[in-house]
Amino acid sequence: MHIDRFELHVPDDAIDDLRQRLRATRWANATPAPAWQQGADNAWLRELVAWWADEFDWRAAERELNQQPQFMADVATDAGGQRVHFVHRRGVGPKPYPLVITHGWPGSFVEFHALLDRLCDPAAFGADPADAFDVVVPSLPGFAFSPAPAMPGASAFQVADRWAALMRGLGYDRFGAQGGDLGAGVSIALASRHSQAVDGIHLNFLPSSYEPTVDAANAPFTPAEQDYLREKAEWAALEGGYAHMHATKPQTAAASLNDSPAGLAAWFGEKFRAWSDCDGVIERRFSKDTLLTNLSIYWFTGSIGTSMQMYWENRLQPFRFAAGERVLPPVAFARFPKEINHPPRSWLERVFDVVQWTDMPRGGHFAAMEEPDLLAADMRRFFRRFR
Repeated sequence: MHIDRFELHVPDDAIDDLRQRLRATRWANATPAPAWQQGADNAWLRELVAWWADEFDWRAAERELNQQPQFMADVATDAGGQRVHFVHRRGVGPKPYPLVITHGWPGSFVEFHALLDRLCDPAAFGADPADAFDVVVPSLPGFAFSPAPAMPGASAFQVADRWAALMRGLGYDRFGAQGGDLGAGVSIALASRHSQAVDGIHLNFLPSSYEPTVDAANAPFTPAEQDYLREKAEWAALEGGYAHMHATKPQTAAASLNDSPAGLAAWFGEKFRAWSDCDGVIERRFSKDTLLTNLSIYWFTGSIGTSMQMYWENRLQPFRFAAGERVLPPVAFARFPKEINHPPRSWLERVFDVVQWTDMPRGGHFAAMEEPDLLAADMRRFFRRFR
């Protein structure tokens, strides 16, 4: 496997073009609806766009991002080769444990920086240095600096095959996996397809396509499972329009979002507000600069359209398990109160060996950004058994 060092550098003319587009935003007419009721609030969006155009310092963000050791690798599997961007940070401890963490949408490798500090150098945060990790954070195909796949089929299953090959190429014969959102699906696929290499997986989200085969005679739905399925369906009807668009007509949405940074900010900002434990005030959890660093990665790489492709692929290859089918590596689940779904433990136990379950006191969908201390402590506790 060929590996090159990677360093971000966006050309000056790309930064100038972004600012010109932001300043020339053609604003949609306001409606009489209350703020945020029908999507991104116009006043909040205008403030963010103005900050992005005139206050946000991309070069400072770029310097900070380049402090993380980043690489590009040519990763080959039976499905062909794929160029993969990834962070590979070594742990500070007597025997760091190897771990691959996968992001989701609308996130990126950026969302794990605070978590990496805590995982790779636990002693700096008052934890045991024996709990240090070597952490690999790849960018999903079509996200950030990982090129989009040249061929169809890049579902969570194919990505898992690439991550397994990447970890082997880095010298890790056995490792753990962690993820939320799309990254949870990749982690599940890793455990399902590569149990000979994956010790266990830690999840803070359950993919909506996960569906065990239920034998109504022997294992009918419990009341808690019935409530969960009803709540999931209600959420999909009221809040899941974005995912349905991504999974069915991604290129229609991409045409506008790739051309308008204000539109991209609206598409992302509404999700960071709705899915986080922020009580409706985004800046309680995420500064403008934090939001804009992630947004700028999508903008400068032109990856919003290709990032949607995985929704299309996952719709064609959902997580469906046959009767009696089990995922062998053990699973830990951290359930955050403001996450977009809240499966009961029994729903996972139909397929997974759940050995650790944590109901978190606070936090939402972006757990690594919102509550890095809570998430890191839970991960240390789970993966300690494999050291």
